[in-house]
Amino acid sequence: MTAAEFGTWKRMSEAPRDGMRVIVALRSTEQGPAEVDVARWARPPRADYHCWIASDSDKDCTIAYDDSELLCWMPLPSSSEGLRASVQPADLPEIPPDMELGGSGI
Repeated sequence: MTAAEFGTWKRMSEAPRDGMRVIVALRSTEQGPAEVDVARWARPPRADYHCWIASDSDKDCTIAYDDSELLCWMPLPSSSEGLRASVQPADLPEIPPDMELGGSGI
């Protein structure tokens, strides 16, 4: 990962589906505002499908997200000293505006 790649939000259709952890932006819902999480594409315990699973999940309490719940993703920052020093908080982008898909449900 280069310094140019970190801090750039990408479409969920471009997200890696190989189990690598990434930062995801969640859509706002009636239950709460938009937020970010760290997740990976995997199969939850006792399930026969794959989805985005929050990295703080455990086998007894899986936090799972469907593609429709996520706006975009970006790679995790590198542990490389040179890259960490080059990214400043002011450089991080705004989360793209939420787009309503298929109605609000209300």
